[in-house]
This record gives sequence, C-alpha cells and structure tokens, in this order.
Amino acid sequence: MAKLELTQEEIEILNSKIGLKHLLVDKKLNFEKALENARFEIKLRELQTELIKLQNWVIKNQEKVVVIFEGRDAAGKGGAIRRITAHINPRFYRIAALPKPTAEEAGQWYFQRYVNRLPKPGEIVFFDRSWYNRAVVEPVNGFCSENEYQRFMGQVNEFERMIVESGTYLIKFYFSIKKDEQARRFADIKSSPLKRWKMTPVDESAQELWDQYTAYKVKMFKKTNTKICPWVIIDANNKNTARIQATEHILKTIPYN
Repeated sequence: MAKLELTQEEIEILNSKIGLKHLLVDKKLNFEKALENARFEIKLRELQTELIKLQNWVIKNQEKVVVIFEGRDAAGKGGAIRRITAHINPRFYRIAALPKPTAEEAGQWYFQRYVNRLPKPGEIVFFDRSWYNRAVVEPVNGFCSENEYQRFMGQVNEFERMIVESGTYLIKFYFSIKKDEQARRFADIKSSPLKRWKMTPVDESAQELWDQYTAYKVKMFKKTNTKICPWVIIDANNKNTARIQATEHILKTIPYN
C-alpha cells in the first residue's frame, strides 16, 4: 500500500473540528474525500459570512436583488439556494418556487405572477426556476402553445430590462450538467425513501427528451443572453464546486462593500 503523504496544511484541516467530522463520517477512512468536503465547508462558511454582510447592505440601503436559478432537472438548483440562504435573515429574503398556474393566473399576462413576487426594497428573492419555464420546460412538454412561446421570447428581454432599470440587481444562473450525471442523480433520488418525492412526471421524461431540452436551451441562450442581463453558466456536475461558484458570483456582482 502506498504511503499517504499529507502536507502540514492538510493535517491541520483534518485535525480541525470540521475535518474530523468529515473524516469520521464513514467507517472506512477516506482522507481525500474528507479533505475535499472539509475544504468545501470551510470555504462555504467564509462565503456565507460575506453573504450576511451583503444582506445587511441590501437592508440598510433598501436595495432589491433577484437571483434566478435555472437548469435541467436534478442540476442542484435547490441545494445551492439552501446553502446560500442558510445563515441570512429569513425576514429579508424569499424563495420563489412557483407551482402550476391557477386558472386565474393562466388568464393573466404571463409575467404577472412573477411581477407579484419581485423583491420589495431591502429584500432578496431567489427564484428556483423562473419565467424561463416558458423558454424550455413548457414548450418541450407541450405546456404552452407555439404562439405563447413566441410571445414570451419576444417580451422577456424587455421585461428584464424594466426590472433592472427599476433599480433591481438581476442575476441569471444556469446550472449545467451532463446527461449521464443527470441519470446518476435520478437513480440516487429513486433509491432513497427520503428523496423519492422529488421525482415528478416531468423528471421521469427528462432523459428521453434530453435533445429537445438542449435545442430550446440553445435558443434561449441565443435570444436572452443580453448585455444588461447575461446568463452565468455554472458547471454543476460537481455540486460543491457549483455552490461555491454561484455564491462567489453573487458576492462579486453585488457592490456590498
């Protein structure tokens, strides 16, 4: 067996409270995995401290922030939002994960129910999926007509321009994963009694409709990746890396210090 050589820094991490927690989580010691997870948690805690500062700035200056999380099913959008919001003040942020429109909402201007959930001054809103459902999920699954899709694509850039010009910071994330990684995550969800509820009929057909999703995603990027509201593509095949990248981008984009 090859001798494991650790640097002084790695030894200190593994001997810390966080390092020992990750080292002892499995009966079979896995130093590399423990180091990776400990480094992630240490880095995440640093960033979460900065997020508290950012939120305090938003509250003090009565700023408005919208962060959109888009991506394929099982891309890790919800998990990223949970890490980002873990320690900020719940009174001054909201997570918007809208269900299927009601009959009344279906008869309104498409963007109306999203307008109703935009932030008040001093508030951050995280959209776990957003108005971009109509750009990809709805046309792929037949949930909207071609006219409704085209109308959305013709209006969305102007809608976002109005949001930004009203004094709102708008960040658009797209969490990108590979087809085999999505399949692996679906298998993990189905095998877990605690996660099985997450699977929906739309999720069940996601692998079969992979190419159709890709085609609409490409059209979405081409039309809506604007200078005023660009897309930020996050490589989400590694969940920890994706969470760090998204958090760092928020901190870099919002001028809180």
